[in-house]
Amino acid sequence: MVDDTVRTVAVVLFDGFELLDVFGPLELFGRLPQDFAVTLVGPKPGAVRSFQGAEVVATTSYADAAVPEIVMVPGGLGTRALVADQPFLHWLGRWASGAEIVTSVCTGSALLAAAGLLDGYRATSNKRAFAWASTHGDSVEWVASARWVHDRDRWTSSGVAAGMDMTAALMAHLIGPERAQRVADEIELELHTDPDWDPFAASAQ
Repeated sequence: MVDDTVRTVAVVLFDGFELLDVFGPLELFGRLPQDFAVTLVGPKPGAVRSFQGAEVVATTSYADAAVPEIVMVPGGLGTRALVADQPFLHWLGRWASGAEIVTSVCTGSALLAAAGLLDGYRATSNKRAFAWASTHGDSVEWVASARWVHDRDRWTSSGVAAGMDMTAALMAHLIGPERAQRVADEIELELHTDPDWDPFAASAQ
């Protein structure tokens, strides 16, 4: 599925999100502005505080966000409260269901699952939080050992840095492996291209 479309990518920010979950993938997407146009979506326009304390500016609110081609939901400790936030989950489920591709990094998959967006799909999550994340969703096939999982129009990654490997794989799927590898080479990123490579699953048990 390689083409020349410029796809919109919307990243969902919330208080307590994990910085690298967002900025690892955005480093990759941002290298190809002719292919990917990124927006940051927050509870309201303005600063959103990460788990690490750095604040990031959301350019639009949840309520006003246009439905993009690609949704990305990061993880972070902020997900622990949001999985029980029904207004947020209702918005996420309705908004993201219109996207061409829905993705998550780390425990962002717990939010997708709680919003009903992973029902009937295979998915993974951060291995150190896997026991918690995998309690969400009604009919999710949780994969305990995977760097990332691609199931049709859903892409979910393991913890934090795994989001960069998943993003590179998604880019390769959309624009071709040569261009995705070129971007990784530019930032001196050694990619793991095997989605089943997961030495962290066993160590986290």
